[in-house]
Amino acid sequence: MGPNNLDHKFIPIIGISIGDLNGIGIEVTLKSLENPSLFSRLTPIIYASVEALNFYSKLLKKSHLNFNLIAKPQQADQYKINVIPVWKKPVIITPGRPNATGGKYAKISLETAVADLKNESINGLVTAPLSKELLNEQGFSFPGHTEYLAAAFKVRENLMLMVKDGLRVAVVTGHIPLVKVAESLTIKLISEKLQILIDSLRIDFGIQTPKVALTGLNPHAGENGLLGSEEQNIINKVIDQFNFNGYAVKGPFPADGFFGSDEYLKYDGVLTMYHDQGLIPFKLLSKGSGVNFTAGLPAVRTSPAHGTAFDLAGKNMADPSSMTHALLLAGTLAQNKDH
Repeated sequence: MGPNNLDHKFIPIIGISIGDLNGIGIEVTLKSLENPSLFSRLTPIIYASVEALNFYSKLLKKSHLNFNLIAKPQQADQYKINVIPVWKKPVIITPGRPNATGGKYAKISLETAVADLKNESINGLVTAPLSKELLNEQGFSFPGHTEYLAAAFKVRENLMLMVKDGLRVAVVTGHIPLVKVAESLTIKLISEKLQILIDSLRIDFGIQTPKVALTGLNPHAGENGLLGSEEQNIINKVIDQFNFNGYAVKGPFPADGFFGSDEYLKYDGVLTMYHDQGLIPFKLLSKGSGVNFTAGLPAVRTSPAHGTAFDLAGKNMADPSSMTHALLLAGTLAQNKDH
């Protein structure tokens, strides 16, 4: 039976870039792929080396896992853990001890997987966590996965959208210093991010008329100008324009009260102004099983909502929940794009 033929249902091929070899990426991937029900939803392909996977299989006492070595995605078997060997020579792996080797092979895995995503030989990509610092040392000039993918697909604007069931939290400004946030918030930028969010809720998540909330930038959403003018001069104007155009948009809400009072439950999506304003409440509410989705790309990319966790690497202690959810969401979104 071919990888995309299960009672004529489209089964997407989902690539997995392995992230930093010395982090928890391979561990959470292998733990996730132990779940047999996953294979009814997607066909996985890991971009790594069999030697690296065998190293962690042995370390994690999962030697029962078998890997199906393939040369290209079209050869993938839906019911096996497929591996495209993106390097073949032996590599010294030091779990929990970050070094240049981890960054080098994270870059090779990511670049090869993204090439297959661009040529549509895979239907989606899940990126395991990597060290941005170690990757930058390898000549990788992007702040993170999101910016790299946007450049690869020549997309000027995209959106970091954190997802856990019905909770969807996006950020206007992502990987920039906090001191630059206020000056970066313009009517144009917020409008672009809000439009991507609304379009994603409609197309990717199938919500025909999404209700969206915006948070303010300042404490108490500016307190009518007493604590800052961004709400009055920028955010309110965006909200008014979108409502005038027939969208269901409300705010700006004080971020602390909005998330603290369960107000967020009334909305299909939330647009926050900067990274930690959105991700701190999201990670608390999702309890470690949330997913990072890059909205606004022509292809599907998700990732677990955690980092390399070098302190846990090699100890068989990493929770695979977020990676499992990232794989399942990638499969679902790829199916939605196919319709």
